[in-house]
Amino acid sequence: MIQESTALPRLKAGLFFGNFQAWTSCLNLEHIRLRSEPGVQCPSCQNTDSRVLESRAADGGRSVRRRRECLNCEFRFTTYERVETMPITVLKRNGSRESFSRSKLLHGLSRACEKTGITATKLEEIVDELELTLQQRNGREVTSHDIGELVLEQLKELSEVAYVRFASVYKQFRGVNDFVKTLEGMNTSKPPLATV
Repeated sequence: MIQESTALPRLKAGLFFGNFQAWTSCLNLEHIRLRSEPGVQCPSCQNTDSRVLESRAADGGRSVRRRRECLNCEFRFTTYERVETMPITVLKRNGSRESFSRSKLLHGLSRACEKTGITATKLEEIVDELELTLQQRNGREVTSHDIGELVLEQLKELSEVAYVRFASVYKQFRGVNDFVKTLEGMNTSKPPLATV
């Protein structure tokens, strides 16, 4: 029988945190072998029986990273569990529709932020935040104009150079006057510098 003084708090902690190993050790059930859901194949031998060695939150809590071990060949591998989201459709300027592409947006941001000192991690965070904003909208369709404006809002805070580069492609600048108008618009939105 489980002693109330030592095992029960550990049992409660194991259940509360979803730690199956803590739970089984409290009940002396360590001989139970964990099996994964059918379909998670070992990359080495394609066997579908594996056990979870470790689970932890990843991507800021938006996914679960699981370290697994194949029960057949003992190969260790990592799987990620993410919430399946509804696809977002982007309505382009020419009237065509295409699926939202995270990699396409990240590539455009990377090009705009070249040699600006903005890290790849920061760009990933921007894309994560933008994608989350789009997922939280009621509609599943968004215009490319809306996406461009959301990106420009983020870039305005980070780097003027990246902002102008992205705006030049997104707004299809035709000449120097378009650059000048954008720069003047940036200066009017900033508070004036203090004079000494």
